[in-house]
Amino acid sequence: MEGERRIAVIAIGGNSLIADPKRPDVAHQWDTVRTTARHIADLIAQGWDVVVTHGNGPQVGFILRRNELASHEVHVTPLDLIVADTQGSIGYMLQQTLDNEFRRRGMHKTAITLVTQVRVDPNDPAFQRPTKPIGGFLTEEEARRFAAQGWPVMEDAGRGWRRVVASPQPLEIIEEAAIRDAVRQGWVVIAVGGGGIPVVENEKGELRGVPAVIDKDRASSLLARRIDADLFLIATAVEKVALNYGKPNQVWLDRMTVSQARQYMAEGHFAPGSMKPKIEACIAFVEATGRAAIITHPAHITRAVQGETGTYIVPDETA
Repeated sequence: MEGERRIAVIAIGGNSLIADPKRPDVAHQWDTVRTTARHIADLIAQGWDVVVTHGNGPQVGFILRRNELASHEVHVTPLDLIVADTQGSIGYMLQQTLDNEFRRRGMHKTAITLVTQVRVDPNDPAFQRPTKPIGGFLTEEEARRFAAQGWPVMEDAGRGWRRVVASPQPLEIIEEAAIRDAVRQGWVVIAVGGGGIPVVENEKGELRGVPAVIDKDRASSLLARRIDADLFLIATAVEKVALNYGKPNQVWLDRMTVSQARQYMAEGHFAPGSMKPKIEACIAFVEATGRAAIITHPAHITRAVQGETGTYIVPDETA
């Protein structure tokens, strides 16, 4: 029976927890998380064992802003602790809403959240070239103000300006064995929140946090490969991936091979701060496992897994 279990890693974006950017308060985040939990529970009800990973960009931004406003009275919080904080808070929201959904449906399932550390290379060149957007979107005027304070800023995929930090490559998920064992025992596991807390190993072999943010999709892809998941699904703001996104000649994609995905990236179809890291994460999973990856909207998770929608990234030989 154990061999028949199917494991899916579902990566949901931090922005997908905020349905309306004009109403990012916690009450509205709860509403969105409850909706997302229903879609995940639909898949679990079909017999899938699931690991849920999540982004935390907007939430990290809120904490950074609180730090700035309160810095004259209390100490500021280091970035690695902010990632840990958001793993706990977002994990709690997902854990509670999933458990409520399981009880409502009479499903004998329980969700757990694992605070997850991810090892990175202290010499990763990303530390010299910060590119990972964090926090909310800024006007150009606000961005210039942050830049004057020493924050690197960049324009993010035509959507506005954002602060950026180093985004080193994930090398090892420290709690990998615990995540693998828990999901194989039937727990619904929430892990690798915000891409994981970035840590490095010092000369004594001890782990220490570093001021960086790991890309959630890259870390989720690494986790999916390491626990031998049957499916890697990225839930994001669109139902399908598009070529020429937002332009008059936009084309939605139902399916693309790894080679096609690489070609489209080379042609500049996928924005670096938006869809490109998702495509790269999917390619890494597909190449390592020979299994398909899917990108779709949270509302279409079940339909996408059934092959009715979403964009499938598949090995070249299955074209």
